[in-house]
Amino acid sequence: MSKRTVVAGAVWVLLSVLAFLVDPVLGACVLIFGGIGVVVVQLASSWDEHPDFAARELVRARKRKQKWERDAGKREKDAARYAAHQARQAEKARAAQERGADERAS
Repeated sequence: MSKRTVVAGAVWVLLSVLAFLVDPVLGACVLIFGGIGVVVVQLASSWDEHPDFAARELVRARKRKQKWERDAGKREKDAARYAAHQARQAEKARAAQERGADERAS
């Protein structure tokens, strides 16, 4: 815990006790909002230790590239299956069209 957080916590406790001695409602407000303030101070104390958006996005981009390269064979296989499916569908359409033309000619 940082020194700043400890000081903020000590000030919060002192102000909460003094506020409760004056008025319980005022003390409750100081207790609640002071607690929120101490939490914000604690979170802000380690803010610079975390990577920024660009660094996190760079890591994500590397992972996506690795996955893309790893799955290249699967994509090629899927593309070949899709091309074969399209060829079968085209053959069915041609056969149906020829049958329709033969039936109309009869």
